[in-house]
Formats: sequence, C-alpha cells, structure tokens
Amino acid sequence: MKDNEDIRREIITTCNFMNDRNINQGTSGNISVRVDGGFLITPSGVPYAEMQPDDIVFMKIDASHSGPRKPSTEWRFHRDIMEKKPEVGCTIHLHSMFCTSLSILRREIPAVHYMIAAVGGPTVPCVPYVTWGTQQLADYIVDALKDRLACLLSNHGMVCVGPNLKRAAWLAVEVEALAAQYWRALQVGVPHVLPDAEIANVMERFKNYGQGDDRRNPSCC
Repeated sequence: MKDNEDIRREIITTCNFMNDRNINQGTSGNISVRVDGGFLITPSGVPYAEMQPDDIVFMKIDASHSGPRKPSTEWRFHRDIMEKKPEVGCTIHLHSMFCTSLSILRREIPAVHYMIAAVGGPTVPCVPYVTWGTQQLADYIVDALKDRLACLLSNHGMVCVGPNLKRAAWLAVEVEALAAQYWRALQVGVPHVLPDAEIANVMERFKNYGQGDDRRNPSCC
C-alpha cells in the first residue's frame, strides 16, 4: 500500500486530468480509493484546481470521517461499493458529456464496439433516476455493478470501478469513448450491435492480452 500522502496527490492529479480531458467539469464528480482502515474520498464542493492533499477526506466503512473537509455528498455509494465489492480499489464518478447525454435518454450502452468487454459484459447498464447522494441511488449503483465495472446514472452521469486508481481512470476514459461512439452512430443510422457470444469471446481474449502486468490495458491486437 502506498503512503496515503502519495495516494491523495494521485487522486488530485486524476481529478484534474479528467477535467483537462473534458470528461468532467467544475466540482462535479468524485473519486475514492481504498486504503487501510477505510477509503479516501474527494471533498464536497472544492474546485479540483485548488485541492490540496489535506482536503482529501478519510472515511471508514461506518461512515465516520476525519479531516478539515466534509466528504463528497455521494459518499454513500462509494462506501457501499467498498464494503460490498472487496475487489474494488477505486471508484470514479463523472458527469462526462456523452455518458450523461445517454443517461438523459435513459439508454444503456450496447455492444457497438468490442471494447465494451472491458466493463465485464455486453452492456453498460443505466440505473433509474433518484436524487443524488441518497441511499436509494447507492443501492441502484451497487446492484448494477454486481457483474459490471461501469454503469450510467439516469439524468446524472456515470460510475466506474477498478482494482486501483490507474485502472479505474483508464476505464472511465474508455466508457466515455464508447458513449461518444454510440451517440455519433445514432446520428447516422441504426448501430449494429455485436452478439453476446462475441463479447464473451473478447473477454476471454483480454485475459491473455499484454505483458502479464498492469502496465498495459486491452484495446486490440
């Protein structure tokens, strides 16, 4: 486990990276990373460009927290994911443009590209709308992530998870790319959707992709 100070700085760097890539904006979205005894989570309402390591909030699974800042108002689903999915080391929530646009239409992302296999199945599901920060929203998200690594939140945004911050951030970019590809294809015609069997095949091929470590992520060839 890295020193918490390093993790705090990586969280801030990732927040700014997401905004610089235009897949998040302002103070929207939030990130949590598992650490010994609980997890670190971004604070509520603090601009990412102004955030300092001490602003990142330490929370325990019992929802108690320490530090000078209040945790993100979305702490409930971060807490529940950490509690119920021990394989998850990081959760990222964004208001990215294309994922949010599809969520406003209440559309899931189908298998219009084989990279959807990176989320663990042939769709990125879209959960029903409920008010942000509520336990009901947390319950919907945890249920959607039972067999997926990402989901859309109706009229809200997206959530993705990974074993660590690097992988979760990579997946967030990939899911937004999938949403953009699907959106643009819809402007021209009816997208062709790959069959479930092909996505299962791709998921198997991903298991042996790369160099056997975390330096690379599946994309092709």
